[in-house]
Amino acid sequence: MKTMQRKTDESYVSKDLAAKRAAAVVAALMLSVASMLAVGCDSSRSSSSQTAAKPAGAAVPEDVQSAADAFLGKEATVLVFGDLAKNGNRQLLAANVVPKTPKNTLPGTIVTRAVLAEESGGSWHELVRCDEHLKNDKGYLGGSPIGPVAGWRVQFEQNAIEGFHLYLTPVKGNDDPHVLPLAVRWNPAVKRYQTLDRNYEHFLTEAGSLGPARSHL
Repeated sequence: MKTMQRKTDESYVSKDLAAKRAAAVVAALMLSVASMLAVGCDSSRSSSSQTAAKPAGAAVPEDVQSAADAFLGKEATVLVFGDLAKNGNRQLLAANVVPKTPKNTLPGTIVTRAVLAEESGGSWHELVRCDEHLKNDKGYLGGSPIGPVAGWRVQFEQNAIEGFHLYLTPVKGNDDPHVLPLAVRWNPAVKRYQTLDRNYEHFLTEAGSLGPARSHL
């Protein structure tokens, strides 16, 4: 009788241990699944945050594109626009961009012509023209090449204090790393764009008037 009781007790103990082990396994599985779901949710939230953080490209207003077309023709591309000079007026940089082809393997944005223009008094007027030469309404910009240039590499950046910085590198059929870019920036003292010296510290005066380069629309 005692032997049967002992066996019965052992059976209850074995079942109890098995139940506890099964419960532990189920709990572990549930914890694992919950962890995977949490990681998935976090990844989804992170991906959504990164997507939302990506700025959408600003659409070019119709009047800005129309002004660019008037200066450079229907092939004009507006590269940047806004209060570039930090003077309260809208400005634009537009160019005739050379498309990338097997013959054009030069890095960066290569243009044949470019214009910096400003809107004031309800109309747009040209501030700087970059074609075979680099000039404003006072003449050649200081430090620019004397001979005609077939194309230019265009780079630019925005400075919160100084405003728009434009860098123009003359291109003559090859990519010469020794050719330094010309830096063009708004000079608030004379209220026009001028080039800077090679140290990018001081403005250079224009050389030799080419006649009025300023045209009104």
